[in-house]
Amino acid sequence: MKKFINAPERFVDEMLDGLYAAHPAITFTADDKHCLVTASPKPGKVGIATGGGSGHLPLFLGYVGDGMLDGCAVGGVFQSPSAEQMLEVTKYIDQGAGVLYIYGNYTGDIINFDMAAELAEFEDIRVTSVVGNDDAASSVIGEEHKRRGVAGIFFVYKAAGAAAAAGLDLDEVTRIADKARLNTRTMGVALSSCIVPEIGHPTFEIGETEMEIGMGIHGEPGISRRTLEPADAVVDALMDRLFAEQDYDGGQVAVLVNGLGGTPREELYILYRRIAQRLGERSITAKHVFVGEYATAMEMAGASISLLKLDDELEPLIAAPAHTPFFTHIKG
Repeated sequence: MKKFINAPERFVDEMLDGLYAAHPAITFTADDKHCLVTASPKPGKVGIATGGGSGHLPLFLGYVGDGMLDGCAVGGVFQSPSAEQMLEVTKYIDQGAGVLYIYGNYTGDIINFDMAAELAEFEDIRVTSVVGNDDAASSVIGEEHKRRGVAGIFFVYKAAGAAAAAGLDLDEVTRIADKARLNTRTMGVALSSCIVPEIGHPTFEIGETEMEIGMGIHGEPGISRRTLEPADAVVDALMDRLFAEQDYDGGQVAVLVNGLGGTPREELYILYRRIAQRLGERSITAKHVFVGEYATAMEMAGASISLLKLDDELEPLIAAPAHTPFFTHIKG
Protein backbone atom coordinates (compact mmCIF):
# COMPACT_ATOMS: atom_id res chain seq x y z
CA MET A 1 0.00 0.00 0.00
CA LYS A 2 1.47 3.34 -1.10
CA LYS A 3 -0.46 6.30 0.29
CA PHE A 4 0.31 9.76 1.64
CA ILE A 5 -0.87 9.06 5.17
CA ASN A 6 0.58 9.17 8.67
CA ALA A 7 -1.40 6.37 10.31
CA PRO A 8 -4.38 4.46 8.84
CA GLU A 9 -6.51 5.02 11.95
CA ARG A 10 -6.06 8.81 11.62
CA PHE A 11 -6.86 8.93 7.89
CA VAL A 12 -10.34 10.50 8.14
CA ASP A 13 -9.58 12.91 11.00
CA GLU A 14 -6.45 14.27 9.35
CA MET A 15 -8.22 14.57 6.00
CA LEU A 16 -10.90 16.68 7.70
CA ASP A 17 -8.28 18.82 9.44
CA GLY A 18 -6.77 19.62 6.05
CA LEU A 19 -10.13 20.28 4.44
CA TYR A 20 -11.21 22.72 7.14
CA ALA A 21 -7.85 24.51 6.96
CA ALA A 22 -8.13 24.85 3.18
CA HIS A 23 -11.79 25.91 3.13
CA PRO A 24 -12.57 28.17 6.11
CA ALA A 25 -15.96 29.08 4.61
CA ILE A 26 -17.25 25.75 5.96
CA THR A 27 -17.08 24.67 9.58
CA PHE A 28 -18.06 21.83 11.89
CA THR A 29 -20.44 21.75 14.82
CA ALA A 30 -19.80 21.30 18.53
CA ASP A 31 -16.78 19.13 19.29
CA ASP A 32 -17.32 16.59 16.51
CA LYS A 33 -15.37 17.41 13.38
CA HIS A 34 -17.34 14.70 11.56
CA CYS A 35 -20.34 17.06 11.47
CA LEU A 36 -19.70 19.37 8.54
CA VAL A 37 -22.01 22.34 8.02
CA THR A 38 -22.19 25.60 6.14
CA ALA A 39 -20.75 28.58 7.97
CA SER A 40 -23.65 30.84 7.02
CA PRO A 41 -27.09 29.20 7.36
CA LYS A 42 -29.88 31.29 5.85
CA PRO A 43 -32.90 32.03 8.08
CA GLY A 44 -36.15 30.55 6.78
CA LYS A 45 -34.48 28.34 4.17
CA VAL A 46 -35.05 24.57 3.97
CA GLY A 47 -31.93 22.78 5.17
CA ILE A 48 -30.48 19.96 3.09
CA ALA A 49 -28.26 17.35 4.69
CA THR A 50 -26.42 14.30 3.49
CA GLY A 51 -23.95 11.84 4.90
CA GLY A 52 -21.96 8.76 4.11
CA GLY A 53 -18.62 7.08 4.34
CA SER A 54 -15.31 8.75 3.55
CA GLY A 55 -13.32 7.64 0.54
CA HIS A 56 -15.68 9.12 -2.04
CA LEU A 57 -14.57 12.76 -2.32
CA PRO A 58 -16.05 15.02 -3.47
CA LEU A 59 -19.08 12.96 -2.42
CA PHE A 60 -20.50 13.62 0.20
CA LEU A 61 -18.97 16.48 2.15
CA GLY A 62 -17.61 18.26 -0.93
CA TYR A 63 -21.05 19.55 -1.90
CA VAL A 64 -21.75 21.61 1.22
CA GLY A 65 -21.99 25.22 0.12
CA ASP A 66 -24.08 27.81 -1.69
CA GLY A 67 -26.83 26.42 -3.90
CA MET A 68 -26.39 22.81 -2.82
CA LEU A 69 -26.13 21.20 0.62
CA ASP A 70 -26.13 22.75 4.08
CA GLY A 71 -24.61 19.92 6.07
CA CYS A 72 -23.01 16.48 5.99
CA ALA A 73 -22.24 13.80 8.55
CA VAL A 74 -18.92 12.12 7.79
CA GLY A 75 -18.35 8.42 8.43
CA GLY A 76 -15.21 6.31 8.35
CA VAL A 77 -13.94 4.96 5.04
CA PHE A 78 -16.94 3.26 3.39
CA GLN A 79 -18.79 3.40 6.75
CA SER A 80 -22.03 5.16 7.65
CA PRO A 81 -21.96 8.15 10.02
CA SER A 82 -23.82 7.72 13.28
CA ALA A 83 -27.37 8.86 13.97
CA GLU A 84 -26.02 11.19 16.65
CA GLN A 85 -23.74 12.91 14.15
CA MET A 86 -26.60 13.27 11.69
CA LEU A 87 -28.78 14.77 14.41
CA GLU A 88 -26.05 17.27 15.27
CA VAL A 89 -25.94 18.39 11.65
CA THR A 90 -29.75 18.55 11.50
CA LYS A 91 -30.03 20.76 14.57
CA TYR A 92 -27.46 23.20 13.23
CA ILE A 93 -28.85 23.62 9.72
CA ASP A 94 -32.55 23.80 10.64
CA GLN A 95 -33.69 27.38 10.19
CA GLY A 96 -37.34 26.80 11.02
CA ALA A 97 -38.32 25.43 7.59
CA GLY A 98 -37.38 21.79 8.16
CA VAL A 99 -34.61 19.58 6.81
CA LEU A 100 -34.38 17.23 3.84
CA TYR A 101 -32.08 14.22 4.05
CA ILE A 102 -30.58 12.97 0.76
CA TYR A 103 -28.42 9.86 0.99
CA GLY A 104 -27.58 6.61 -0.77
CA ASN A 105 -29.50 3.35 -0.60
CA TYR A 106 -27.24 1.43 1.79
CA THR A 107 -28.42 -0.45 4.88
CA GLY A 108 -26.28 1.35 7.44
CA ASP A 109 -27.18 4.77 6.10
CA ILE A 110 -30.89 3.96 6.03
CA ILE A 111 -30.87 2.76 9.66
CA ASN A 112 -28.91 5.73 10.97
CA PHE A 113 -30.70 8.41 8.96
CA ASP A 114 -34.10 7.02 9.98
CA MET A 115 -33.00 7.08 13.61
CA ALA A 116 -31.73 10.65 13.26
CA ALA A 117 -35.08 11.70 11.78
CA GLU A 118 -36.89 10.17 14.75
CA LEU A 119 -34.57 11.97 17.17
CA ALA A 120 -35.14 15.24 15.28
CA GLU A 121 -38.88 14.95 15.98
CA PHE A 122 -38.09 15.32 19.70
CA GLU A 123 -36.32 18.57 18.79
CA ASP A 124 -39.45 19.76 16.90
CA ILE A 125 -37.60 19.59 13.58
CA ARG A 126 -39.54 18.23 10.62
CA VAL A 127 -37.42 15.92 8.45
CA THR A 128 -38.15 14.34 5.07
CA SER A 129 -35.92 11.93 3.15
CA VAL A 130 -35.02 11.04 -0.44
CA VAL A 131 -32.88 7.94 -0.94
CA GLY A 132 -30.69 7.85 -4.05
CA ASN A 133 -30.89 4.63 -6.08
CA ASP A 134 -29.55 5.48 -9.52
CA ASP A 135 -27.30 2.43 -10.10
CA ALA A 136 -29.06 0.61 -12.95
CA ALA A 137 -26.70 -2.36 -12.65
CA SER A 138 -27.64 -3.29 -9.10
CA SER A 139 -31.22 -4.46 -9.73
CA VAL A 140 -33.65 -5.04 -12.57
CA ILE A 141 -36.32 -2.69 -13.91
CA GLY A 142 -39.33 -2.97 -11.65
CA GLU A 143 -37.19 -3.41 -8.52
CA GLU A 144 -35.51 -0.02 -8.50
CA HIS A 145 -35.96 0.24 -4.73
CA LYS A 146 -33.14 -2.32 -4.38
CA ARG A 147 -30.65 -0.25 -6.35
CA ARG A 148 -27.58 1.40 -4.86
CA GLY A 149 -27.04 5.13 -4.82
CA VAL A 150 -23.93 6.16 -6.77
CA ALA A 151 -22.67 9.22 -8.66
CA GLY A 152 -26.09 10.26 -9.96
CA ILE A 153 -27.02 11.49 -6.48
CA PHE A 154 -25.10 14.60 -7.55
CA PHE A 155 -28.09 15.58 -9.72
CA VAL A 156 -30.44 15.14 -6.76
CA TYR A 157 -28.24 17.43 -4.66
CA LYS A 158 -28.10 20.00 -7.44
CA ALA A 159 -31.84 20.13 -8.13
CA ALA A 160 -32.84 20.14 -4.46
CA GLY A 161 -30.20 22.70 -3.55
CA ALA A 162 -31.38 25.10 -6.24
CA ALA A 163 -35.00 24.63 -5.17
CA ALA A 164 -34.17 25.38 -1.54
CA ALA A 165 -32.08 28.40 -2.52
CA ALA A 166 -35.09 29.72 -4.45
CA GLY A 167 -37.15 29.68 -1.25
CA LEU A 168 -39.41 26.69 -1.92
CA ASP A 169 -40.88 24.96 1.12
CA LEU A 170 -39.90 21.52 2.43
CA ASP A 171 -42.62 19.62 0.61
CA GLU A 172 -41.71 21.18 -2.72
CA VAL A 173 -37.95 20.74 -2.25
CA THR A 174 -38.57 17.09 -1.35
CA ARG A 175 -40.80 16.59 -4.39
CA ILE A 176 -38.17 18.05 -6.71
CA ALA A 177 -35.39 15.96 -5.15
CA ASP A 178 -37.49 12.84 -5.65
CA LYS A 179 -38.29 13.84 -9.23
CA ALA A 180 -34.56 14.19 -9.96
CA ARG A 181 -33.97 10.80 -8.35
CA LEU A 182 -36.65 9.12 -10.45
CA ASN A 183 -35.19 10.54 -13.66
CA THR A 184 -31.52 9.68 -13.00
CA ARG A 185 -29.77 6.48 -14.08
CA THR A 186 -26.10 5.48 -13.77
CA MET A 187 -23.93 2.71 -15.17
CA GLY A 188 -20.30 2.22 -14.19
CA VAL A 189 -17.24 0.13 -15.04
CA ALA A 190 -14.20 -0.66 -12.88
CA LEU A 191 -10.67 -1.41 -14.08
CA SER A 192 -8.93 -1.84 -10.74
CA SER A 193 -9.60 -2.25 -7.04
CA CYS A 194 -9.17 0.27 -4.25
CA ILE A 195 -7.41 0.04 -0.89
CA VAL A 196 -9.07 1.01 2.40
CA PRO A 197 -6.21 2.42 4.55
CA GLU A 198 -7.08 0.43 7.68
CA ILE A 199 -7.21 -2.81 5.65
CA GLY A 200 -4.05 -2.18 3.65
CA HIS A 201 -4.68 -4.44 0.65
CA PRO A 202 -6.97 -4.35 -2.42
CA THR A 203 -10.67 -4.81 -1.69
CA PHE A 204 -11.04 -7.27 -4.57
CA GLU A 205 -8.94 -8.83 -7.34
CA ILE A 206 -9.30 -8.01 -11.02
CA GLY A 207 -6.93 -9.02 -13.79
CA GLU A 208 -4.68 -6.58 -15.64
CA THR A 209 -6.65 -7.15 -18.85
CA GLU A 210 -10.12 -7.30 -17.26
CA MET A 211 -12.93 -4.85 -16.56
CA GLU A 212 -16.11 -5.25 -14.55
CA ILE A 213 -19.36 -3.70 -15.76
CA GLY A 214 -21.68 -2.44 -13.04
CA MET A 215 -19.32 -2.64 -10.07
CA GLY A 216 -20.37 -0.60 -7.02
CA ILE A 217 -18.36 2.22 -5.45
CA HIS A 218 -17.34 0.02 -2.51
CA GLY A 219 -16.29 -2.87 -4.71
CA GLU A 220 -19.69 -4.57 -4.82
CA PRO A 221 -19.90 -7.11 -7.66
CA GLY A 222 -21.08 -5.93 -11.06
CA ILE A 223 -23.13 -7.73 -13.68
CA SER A 224 -20.31 -9.01 -15.93
CA ARG A 225 -16.53 -9.31 -15.99
CA ARG A 226 -14.91 -9.37 -19.40
CA THR A 227 -11.72 -8.60 -21.26
CA LEU A 228 -10.98 -4.87 -21.42
CA GLU A 229 -12.35 -3.40 -24.63
CA PRO A 230 -11.67 -0.12 -26.52
CA ALA A 231 -13.27 2.98 -25.01
CA ASP A 232 -16.05 3.18 -27.61
CA ALA A 233 -17.13 -0.40 -26.94
CA VAL A 234 -17.16 0.26 -23.18
CA VAL A 235 -19.36 3.32 -23.64
CA ASP A 236 -21.67 1.38 -25.92
CA ALA A 237 -22.15 -1.31 -23.26
CA LEU A 238 -23.03 1.30 -20.64
CA MET A 239 -25.21 3.46 -22.89
CA ASP A 240 -27.18 0.50 -24.22
CA ARG A 241 -28.12 -0.34 -20.64
CA LEU A 242 -29.08 3.28 -19.90
CA PHE A 243 -31.17 3.61 -23.06
CA ALA A 244 -33.08 0.48 -22.03
CA GLU A 245 -34.08 2.21 -18.78
CA GLN A 246 -35.95 5.27 -20.08
CA ASP A 247 -37.08 6.90 -23.31
CA TYR A 248 -34.68 9.78 -23.90
CA ASP A 249 -35.14 10.05 -27.69
CA GLY A 250 -35.60 13.59 -28.95
CA GLY A 251 -35.35 15.07 -25.45
CA GLN A 252 -32.80 16.82 -23.27
CA VAL A 253 -30.48 15.32 -20.68
CA ALA A 254 -27.81 16.31 -18.23
CA VAL A 255 -24.77 14.04 -18.49
CA LEU A 256 -22.28 13.21 -15.76
CA VAL A 257 -19.07 11.40 -16.74
CA ASN A 258 -17.54 10.50 -13.40
CA GLY A 259 -14.06 9.23 -12.63
CA LEU A 260 -13.78 6.74 -9.76
CA GLY A 261 -10.49 8.12 -8.43
CA GLY A 262 -7.75 6.65 -10.62
CA THR A 263 -8.79 7.61 -14.15
CA PRO A 264 -7.21 10.61 -15.93
CA ARG A 265 -9.58 13.29 -17.09
CA GLU A 266 -8.28 12.84 -20.63
CA GLU A 267 -9.75 9.35 -20.65
CA LEU A 268 -13.08 10.65 -19.34
CA TYR A 269 -13.26 13.01 -22.31
CA ILE A 270 -12.53 10.12 -24.67
CA LEU A 271 -15.55 8.42 -23.11
CA TYR A 272 -17.67 11.54 -23.52
CA ARG A 273 -16.72 11.72 -27.21
CA ARG A 274 -18.55 8.44 -27.77
CA ILE A 275 -21.40 9.39 -25.40
CA ALA A 276 -22.04 12.50 -27.51
CA GLN A 277 -22.13 10.37 -30.64
CA ARG A 278 -24.63 7.95 -29.12
CA LEU A 279 -26.85 10.79 -27.92
CA GLY A 280 -26.74 12.41 -31.35
CA GLU A 281 -27.87 9.20 -33.01
CA ARG A 282 -31.10 9.47 -31.01
CA SER A 283 -31.52 13.25 -31.38
CA ILE A 284 -30.93 13.70 -27.64
CA THR A 285 -29.57 17.08 -26.61
CA ALA A 286 -26.92 17.14 -23.87
CA LYS A 287 -28.07 20.38 -22.26
CA HIS A 288 -25.61 20.16 -19.37
CA VAL A 289 -22.38 18.14 -19.29
CA PHE A 290 -20.21 17.49 -16.24
CA VAL A 291 -16.91 15.64 -16.68
CA GLY A 292 -14.55 14.92 -13.78
CA GLU A 293 -14.47 13.28 -10.38
CA TYR A 294 -17.81 13.67 -8.60
CA ALA A 295 -18.07 10.40 -6.63
CA THR A 296 -14.90 8.37 -6.25
CA ALA A 297 -13.91 5.07 -4.64
CA MET A 298 -10.49 5.90 -3.22
CA GLU A 299 -7.98 5.18 -6.03
CA MET A 300 -10.17 2.83 -8.07
CA ALA A 301 -9.61 3.11 -11.82
CA GLY A 302 -12.91 3.26 -13.68
CA ALA A 303 -15.76 5.54 -14.61
CA SER A 304 -19.51 5.90 -14.56
CA ILE A 305 -22.05 7.58 -16.81
CA SER A 306 -25.16 9.21 -15.36
CA LEU A 307 -28.08 10.57 -17.36
CA LEU A 308 -30.73 12.88 -15.92
CA LYS A 309 -33.81 13.21 -18.12
CA LEU A 310 -34.65 16.92 -18.13
CA ASP A 311 -37.92 18.81 -18.41
CA ASP A 312 -38.92 22.46 -18.04
CA GLU A 313 -38.81 22.21 -14.25
CA LEU A 314 -35.56 20.31 -13.73
CA GLU A 315 -33.47 22.04 -16.40
CA PRO A 316 -33.27 25.50 -14.77
CA LEU A 317 -32.48 23.90 -11.42
CA ILE A 318 -29.47 22.10 -12.91
CA ALA A 319 -28.52 25.38 -14.61
CA ALA A 320 -28.72 27.41 -11.38
CA PRO A 321 -25.46 28.68 -9.87
CA ALA A 322 -23.73 26.82 -7.05
CA HIS A 323 -20.46 27.15 -5.21
CA THR A 324 -18.90 24.58 -2.87
CA PRO A 325 -15.28 23.67 -2.07
CA PHE A 326 -15.33 20.99 -4.79
CA PHE A 327 -17.90 22.27 -7.29
CA THR A 328 -18.60 25.66 -8.81
CA HIS A 329 -21.28 26.16 -11.45
CA ILE A 330 -22.00 29.49 -13.12
CA LYS A 331 -25.60 29.82 -14.23
CA GLY A 332 -26.12 28.71 -17.79
